[in-house]
Amino acid sequence: MRPTDKTGNQDLPRGQGDHATLYVSLELSRSTWLVTSLSPNSAKMSKHTIPAGDAPKLLALLARLRGRAERFVGGSLHVVVIQEAGLDGFWVHRSLEANGIESHVVDPASIAVSRRRRRAKTDSIDGETLLRTLLAWKRGEPRVCEMVAPPTPEQEDRRRLSRERATLLRERVQHVNRIKGLLAGQGITDYDPLHKARRARLDGLTTGDGRPLPRQLKAELLRELARIELLLQQIADVEAERDLSIEADADGRPSPIALLAQLKAIGPQIGAVLYHEGLYRSFANRRDVAAYAGLVPTPWRSGSIDREQGISKAGNPRLRHIMIELAWLWVRHQPNSALSAWFRARVGNERGRIRRITIVALARKLLIALWRYVTQGEVPEGAVLKKA
Repeated sequence: MRPTDKTGNQDLPRGQGDHATLYVSLELSRSTWLVTSLSPNSAKMSKHTIPAGDAPKLLALLARLRGRAERFVGGSLHVVVIQEAGLDGFWVHRSLEANGIESHVVDPASIAVSRRRRRAKTDSIDGETLLRTLLAWKRGEPRVCEMVAPPTPEQEDRRRLSRERATLLRERVQHVNRIKGLLAGQGITDYDPLHKARRARLDGLTTGDGRPLPRQLKAELLRELARIELLLQQIADVEAERDLSIEADADGRPSPIALLAQLKAIGPQIGAVLYHEGLYRSFANRRDVAAYAGLVPTPWRSGSIDREQGISKAGNPRLRHIMIELAWLWVRHQPNSALSAWFRARVGNERGRIRRITIVALARKLLIALWRYVTQGEVPEGAVLKKA
């Protein structure tokens, strides 16, 4: 009979090569890090707590655990560490790999958990679950979890421009809506805060009952306009830096973003998001491409029950959102393409829900077509390129 842990669950049996491996899981939080380890030829998991963000202490603890296990087995050991993808990003993973430790980052949503209505959840239980997941994955069990492919620091830094621009646009919308809301309370509904003559037009505004703007309200509106002008300048700076990053390389070859922007319906911003959020990665097949964007269907089949739950939404949300937006633009600007013809044949004159469902399917097909275009140079069937 296999040994059990404190929770009463049996430890998974380990392979023949595990006698030379020390398995470690990291449960990361804002205050503390819980390190759970399983030494060779041991059925008991040990747990240690260190302050959050203290990489030197983590490396020292791993070295101490490794040394203790090596004295026990009388030989050298290989250390394998697993952690969940989360707010800490990938710096812990990179720090471990830089010190010669094999590290893996797992998608937390792919780890199987108890389906009890009231299941116990603690850092200790989560650490043990992570460790069991790592053991099963190293044994080669299929579909036990989904490991994340961490981007390089350069790849991670390149996508900051498109993400920062999206953040700045959201902030601009907030300030514009605030100005319009303040003016609506005075009976003014025709003022555009983004107009070039916004300050001059503000001076000539009068309330709905014919009074000039109150002094404090006008001062507040001027401060809001100053914030909008700062945001407009920052957006222009980000867009200029983005445009410089998509120029041809030293050999004169166009960048993948420039290739995408050659297609009608795709501009520099959409091309940058498409490439830096997804198409820069290496995918094995078209299913992996669609799954990374969360655009794959989620069936529910059991016995006589057979229905669809919609797309999984388990992938990169930024890539998924931009693909839905691009799908609508593709139908408008690429009407003679095979994908647009497929959409019209499916939808016809329908409106509403059928149209929204079909546009998601078109987004999935379009993403796969663009992946082939970037990696193999295969232009989507019937697509039109922009004039030089």
